[in-house]
Amino acid sequence: MSAPDAAGSRAAAPALGTLRRIILYVLLFALVALTASGVGGLLGRLFTAPDVIAFNDSSSLALSLALTLVGGPLGAVVFWASWRLLADPAERRATAWGIYVSAMYVTSLLTATSFGIGALASLAGGDTGSWTSSLATGLAWAGVWVWHRWMLGHRTRGPLALAKVPHVLGTAVGLVIGLGASTTVLGVLFERAIGAGGELAVIGAPWWRAALGLLVWAAGGILIWWWHWVREGARELHTTLSGVGLVVIGVGGSAILALGGAGVLLFVLLRLALEGTDPVPVLLEPAPEALAAALLGTLSWLYHARIARGRPAPVPAAAGLAISGIALAAAASGIGVAVNAALATGTTQLGGTDATELLLAGLSSLAIGGPLWWFTWHPTRPSDPHGRRIYLVLVFGISAVVALVTLLVIGFRLFEFMLGDAAGSGLLERVRAPLGLLVATGLVAGYHFALWRHARASAPAAAESADMAGRKRGIGEVVLVAGADADELAAAIREHTGAAVTVLRRHDAPDGMLSPAQLFRVLEGVEAERVLLLAGPEDRLEVIELAAGTRRRA
Repeated sequence: MSAPDAAGSRAAAPALGTLRRIILYVLLFALVALTASGVGGLLGRLFTAPDVIAFNDSSSLALSLALTLVGGPLGAVVFWASWRLLADPAERRATAWGIYVSAMYVTSLLTATSFGIGALASLAGGDTGSWTSSLATGLAWAGVWVWHRWMLGHRTRGPLALAKVPHVLGTAVGLVIGLGASTTVLGVLFERAIGAGGELAVIGAPWWRAALGLLVWAAGGILIWWWHWVREGARELHTTLSGVGLVVIGVGGSAILALGGAGVLLFVLLRLALEGTDPVPVLLEPAPEALAAALLGTLSWLYHARIARGRPAPVPAAAGLAISGIALAAAASGIGVAVNAALATGTTQLGGTDATELLLAGLSSLAIGGPLWWFTWHPTRPSDPHGRRIYLVLVFGISAVVALVTLLVIGFRLFEFMLGDAAGSGLLERVRAPLGLLVATGLVAGYHFALWRHARASAPAAAESADMAGRKRGIGEVVLVAGADADELAAAIREHTGAAVTVLRRHDAPDGMLSPAQLFRVLEGVEAERVLLLAGPEDRLEVIELAAGTRRRA
C-alpha cells in the first residue's frame, strides 16, 4: 500500500468507528424502547384480565407480542455486540456510548415517572379507571431505568464521557415535578383554608382525594430529586452542565415561580383594596396557588442560590445575572401592560379586561420586578468586562427580536384595519397591546445598548489592565496529565489562574474523582513559569514546578 493510501486509511478509521457507534446505539435505543412498550402492554393485559388475555382487541395483543418476542431478542443481540466492544477502553471513552446511556436513562426515567407515579396518583385520587395499565407501562420502563443505571455505574464498561449527565438531568426532572406538584397541593390546602374555589374535587369524591393524588406526584418528584442530587452526588459536581442546570433550573426556574406567585398575590391585594366590582371570593380565587408558588419558589430559590455562591466562577455571577434578567423581564412586562391600560382608557370596550384591572396587573409586575432588578443589577456599578458584557449583548438581542416581531404585529393590525369592515374595533384597540410591548422593549433595548457602547469604549483600558494583571500571575503554563475529566479540570485551571493549559491524557483513563476546588488549593502559592500537574489516580494530586525544580505533594 502506498503512503498516501495508508494515510487516508488512518484518517478514515475514526470516522468509520464513529459511524458504526451511531448506527449501533441508535438501533439499540429503538429496540429497547420498542421492547419496553411491548412488555408494558403485556403486563397491562395481565393486570387487567388475569383469567383471559386474548379476548377482544386481538390486534393490540399481537402488537405487544411482536414488540416483545421479536424486538426483545433483536435488542439482546445488539446489546451483546455493543457490550463486547466496550471491553476496549476507547469504546468506553466514545461520546456515542455516553449519549446513548444518558438518553435512554432520561427517557426511561421520564416514562416510568409519568406512567408509574401517574397510576399511583390516580389510584390515590379516586380515579380507578385505567391505573393498572399505566402502572404496567411504568413498571416496564422502571426496569429499563434500573438496567441503565447499572450500566452507568459499571466499573469496566460504564461510559467515561458524559457519565454525570444523567445525574444532572435527573435532578432537573425531579425538581420540576416535585416543586410543581408541591405548589399545586399546597395551593389546594390554602384554598380550603380560605374557602375559595373548590372545583378540584372529583365528582362523588371528597376534595382531599384529589389533593392526595397531587401529594403522590409531589412525593415522587422529591424522591427523584433527592436520589440524584444527594444519593448520586449531583450537588458535588462542578461540570459545565451542572452549573448550567443549577443556574437555569435551580435558581432561574425557582425565581420565576416565586416572582410569578408574588406578582399575582400583589395583584389580588390591589384589587381587593381598589376594586369592589366583583365579590370577594372571586377576587381571592388566584390567591391560594399564588401564595403557595411564592413560598415554595422562594425557598427553592434561596437554597439553590446558596449552592451557587459556593461554586467556582462563573457560576455565582451567572446566577446573579439570571435573576437580573428575570426581574428585568417582569419589570418590562409591567411597563408594557401599564401602557396598554393607559391606551385602553381612550377606547370603547364592549367586553374583555377592564382598563383598571390591566393597570393593576402592570403595576404589580413592575413593583415586583423593578426593585429586584435594581438590587441584582446595580446600575451604578462599573461594568464587568466579561459576564455583564455578554449579558448586555444577550438582552439587547432578545429585545431587538421582540421589538421586530411587535412591529410586524402592529403593521398587520394597521393594514387589517385599513382593509377591514367599519364594524370592527378601532385602530387604537387593535394596536394598544403590541404598542405597549414595543414601548417596553424599546426602553430595555435602548438602555442596554447604551451600556454596551460604554463597555465597548472602555474595552481597550480593561484589556490593558487585564494584561498587566496577567503578567503578575504566578503560573505561566500548566501541563495537565489527567484522565476522563481532563477537559473539565483544564477549563477550571484556565478560569482560576489565567495560565495556558496543555492537556496530556493518561493511558489508563481513570474515572474523574477530583473537583476544581482541590486543584485550586494545591496550586495556591505556586509561582513558576511552567508547572506539571499530575491528576489521579483517584483523588491524588502532584505538582511539579518545572522552572524552579521544586516538588509539592497533595
